[in-house]
Amino acid sequence: MSQTLRRGGSSAAKTAARQGARRKVRAARKRTGSLLDRAMALLPLSERQLQRLFLVGILGGALGVAFLVASLAGVPTLAAGQVARLADAAGFAVNRVEVRGVEHMNELTIYERVLAARNQAMTAVDLDALRGELLQLSWVEDARVSRQLPDTLIVDIVERKPRAVLRTPAPNGADRYALIDGTGHVLEAIPPSRIHGRLVLSGDGVEAEVEALSRLIAAAPALQPQVAAAEWKGDRRWNLTFRTGQVLFLPEGETQAANALVAFARMDGANRLLGGRAVAFDMRDPDRIYIRVPGRAEASAKAKLARARALASAAAAPVTPPARQENE
Repeated sequence: MSQTLRRGGSSAAKTAARQGARRKVRAARKRTGSLLDRAMALLPLSERQLQRLFLVGILGGALGVAFLVASLAGVPTLAAGQVARLADAAGFAVNRVEVRGVEHMNELTIYERVLAARNQAMTAVDLDALRGELLQLSWVEDARVSRQLPDTLIVDIVERKPRAVLRTPAPNGADRYALIDGTGHVLEAIPPSRIHGRLVLSGDGVEAEVEALSRLIAAAPALQPQVAAAEWKGDRRWNLTFRTGQVLFLPEGETQAANALVAFARMDGANRLLGGRAVAFDMRDPDRIYIRVPGRAEASAKAKLARARALASAAAAPVTPPARQENE
């Protein structure tokens, strides 16, 4: 009996190696499946819920890809334009603008910004961009723009409140004036005729000290209506000018200045300093107050001169001996 030998046939060693590899693959698959099963068991979802979740994820991804392709093709822009045309045709276009909350500023500056959207479809008006333009106006602290269908834009304005007048020296000698709010924000330039008794501020960097000045003056409420102007000197202290034209020199430091102002208010209440002959009160020395009275130095000098002349005349006069009395 003859036996046929095949060339390239598998040897016993190769057969054993292949069987070993298959066993390793089966073991790895078993371990992987076991780990996956344990991980899935930890999730608080059923198998059906997981299948739905995977389906939603797949659909969401497909929609995202579709939207990206549509955006690149300009489909959303075309759709928005079509919606705007339909709204315009249906009468939903901007025909009226209503402005609320304006007291001091010129309403025309608001209408100039808003009327750019006039005759546009209501859906085409960019409310956020319009609000941003309004916030650029010096008087506007806050703004809100809303639609009132079918054809009206409502603009609600929160104005800044004028607190004082900023005086700035000009090169030609004529001072410039501007309204500012409580934070030192410049609202608008004004002529001197529009000061109307407002507190006038001056000095380099005074815009940043408005709130500090308000706290200072509030420390002496009785004097607050009497203060007409305040000058910030050397970026460190205040000179207050009262409506009587008299000037008070305050020391450095917020607490020290407030204490000095309170002390001056007490002295004024007891001695009526404001409206008197003094033109200036210097309280920079913490232990005393210096009062400047016009003409006092001249009067004192004249008095000294008169005394000196009297003494000189007395010294130059001849001495008359006393008369002798004769005995009778």
